[in-house]
Amino acid sequence: MHFFWHQCSYGKYNCDSLNETASCYLCDSIYLNMFQLGKTIVSDDLFEKDFVCNLTACKGVCCVAGEAGAPLEQKELDILDREYEKIKPYLRPEGIASIEEQGNWIERENGELETPLVDGAECAYTTFKEDGTALCGIEAAYRDGATSFYKPISCHLYPVRIQEYTDFKAVNYHKWQICDDACTLGKELGVPVYKFLKESLIRKFGIAWYEELEEIAQNFSSKE
Repeated sequence: MHFFWHQCSYGKYNCDSLNETASCYLCDSIYLNMFQLGKTIVSDDLFEKDFVCNLTACKGVCCVAGEAGAPLEQKELDILDREYEKIKPYLRPEGIASIEEQGNWIERENGELETPLVDGAECAYTTFKEDGTALCGIEAAYRDGATSFYKPISCHLYPVRIQEYTDFKAVNYHKWQICDDACTLGKELGVPVYKFLKESLIRKFGIAWYEELEEIAQNFSSKE
């Protein structure tokens, strides 16, 4: 079932079986075309948008840009606390100093859980290659066999963002200008978002959920 959904600036969400894009009567924002899959509602953008990370072009700027650290799930807090000493050797002195000053994770005034930053800039778990490319120190530790924690799921899932509500999770594509090169490469290679994120979507929702997503994607393509 398709419907149009949005997160209203008035703090409400709305699900409606409209047949065409409409505006919210409260905040004038545009409804997103989405479908239900289990206890998730998923944006059609996962099928319609193309994306393949282009690290050569972007230099890993997503680890640096923005005013906040990587979003964290509650269960990831204990993981970071438990695994930090294993990850620490893969981090920069600046990152270690920030983590030991602020903590392995932080909670903002609005309740958001995130990784700490270095001087309000890059994620404290970020490392840099000689050419300035930003990399994830947690992932480096994982690939070296030092930890079983790959990286925060929010990083693994990008450019998809998950918004959790009482009865469901909203799965949305997040457009960020710094990833324009990834959109271009994805279009050149013909790789839609859901295919690029297969590993992380399975990690988050399980193989059965992803296989059903693939079936919906096939039906979606056949209707175009």
